[in-house]
Amino acid sequence: MRIGIVAPSCPIDDDVADGVTARAAALYGADAPALIFHPQCWLVDGHFAGNDATRLSALVEMANDPAIDAIWFARGGYGAGRIAADALPLLNDAARAKTWIGYSDAGVVLAALYAKGIGTVAHGPMPADIRREDGGAAVDRALRWLVERAPDTAEPHAPAAAFNLTILSHIIGTPLQPDLAGHVLMLEDVAEYHYRIDRALGHVTSNPGIRQVAGIRMGRFSDIPENDRPFGMEVETMVRHWCRVSGIPFLGTADIGHDAANMIVPFG
Repeated sequence: MRIGIVAPSCPIDDDVADGVTARAAALYGADAPALIFHPQCWLVDGHFAGNDATRLSALVEMANDPAIDAIWFARGGYGAGRIAADALPLLNDAARAKTWIGYSDAGVVLAALYAKGIGTVAHGPMPADIRREDGGAAVDRALRWLVERAPDTAEPHAPAAAFNLTILSHIIGTPLQPDLAGHVLMLEDVAEYHYRIDRALGHVTSNPGIRQVAGIRMGRFSDIPENDRPFGMEVETMVRHWCRVSGIPFLGTADIGHDAANMIVPFG
């Protein structure tokens, strides 16, 4: 198996590539998948892993290569939303046959692909997660899903989709918004104030398309900053509130989030 790794948002460091390659070798030995890191992953252009044209070109090049079986987004950050819409019309049949996996900011591309029925799409760990505490377990989980579709790597519920809440809020109402009618929608987030989480939940659950989901499961909302005054309610209270207001069933928790325990959620 050949897995192409690109960075539509921010760059990675050498230790990420070295660590992930070592994990693949430890898992599979001589049968380890070939991890093809595009050189663009190390470029730096301000915040980004290369300018928009460079990131777009790398994504399309890897996606359209018939010798590559899967696309694994290197990391999140910000930047995928600047190129996602431009990438879609450039993708060929090879791109449509691929598996795509990532989360956080990469969710913009996942949403766009799923909206157009391109490939097999999943929310799950990325190579940069190797740097987290117990990050090797996250990388192993992604590799085992990519290579074997190991059932213990995935958060069960089908049909389903999963997003970082802030990312989903930003694509609501745009051409990148996928049809999630009948899906169990799993949401997680990181480093957002309580009031911003509440604002995004109100926005997402007010959308007519989102109100067609089968229900919402709440992933982990981590590293919430302390505001200058307490918000007065926890995240689950907010999620339950907006589910009640919108008529969307609240289906409990989901084992996803910006951490090493992040499970994989295949879309559909």
